Amino acid sequence: MVTDTILFGDCRETLKEFDGKARMCVTSPPYYGLRDYGGEEKQIGQEQTPEEYVQSLVEVFRSVRDVLSDDGTLWVNIGDSYYNYRPGKGQSYPKQSVSKTNQDLPQQSSKRGRKLEGLKEKDLIGIPWMLAFALRADGWYLRQDIIWNKPNPMPESVKDRCTKSHEYIFLFSKNQNYYFDVEAIKEPTVDRKSLKRKKSVWEVKTKPYKGAHFAVYPTDLIEPCIKAGSEAGDIVLDPFIGSGTTALVAKSLQRHYVGCELHEEYGKLIQTRLYD
Repeated sequence: MVTDTILFGDCRETLKEFDGKARMCVTSPPYYGLRDYGGEEKQIGQEQTPEEYVQSLVEVFRSVRDVLSDDGTLWVNIGDSYYNYRPGKGQSYPKQSVSKTNQDLPQQSSKRGRKLEGLKEKDLIGIPWMLAFALRADGWYLRQDIIWNKPNPMPESVKDRCTKSHEYIFLFSKNQNYYFDVEAIKEPTVDRKSLKRKKSVWEVKTKPYKGAHFAVYPTDLIEPCIKAGSEAGDIVLDPFIGSGTTALVAKSLQRHYVGCELHEEYGKLIQTRLYD
């Protein structure tokens, strides 16, 4: 069993190469319709409909479940999208509800040539809960929705709704009973004289990583996930490892990591973050 490694290629295929058991998985999949990262035909996030996108992720996390320990957990950070349709112009496309950083603004995004059934112009699609319910139907235990509250959200120019400043982290478990270290993520009380249970709203600032042209989630966001879901020496899995944030945090907490990444050119970036 090889650990502390990145498997390059489509995670639905490369996860078959992993012959060990991860204690947990924490990840942030490409958001629906946000941007085209490399033009690959089967690239997740560029599906024609939200339903196809969700089904792609169900397949990914089904493979993840196969390589998790029996007491393993899955933590998924996911954002939403708004639906935009231009009648008469033959184009429809999603627009992300909140950008994590300027890196997120799309340079390329596939156009949808048909109106999506059940969606109206300006509708919030509801991607996070579509995914949560689909994973639950596929056998995962849906244990909690955690709100990532961003005190420094991306400004928005819209004037007919509030500025969006949150995303979701969903906690799933493989089985009814699972590993969760509640003590490891306790927080100081206001007077800092004792510790209290961590609540389900996490305030974490966005922090762009200058070395990447795409957005990365902050290390402070996933540190509690890894602390609660694993012990020192365990393997932490990320099927969409991107710039290597999950690996970086896992290493700092004395865990091992296994990541999957579609784009092999990100390998140098990951190595730089981990070892330079």
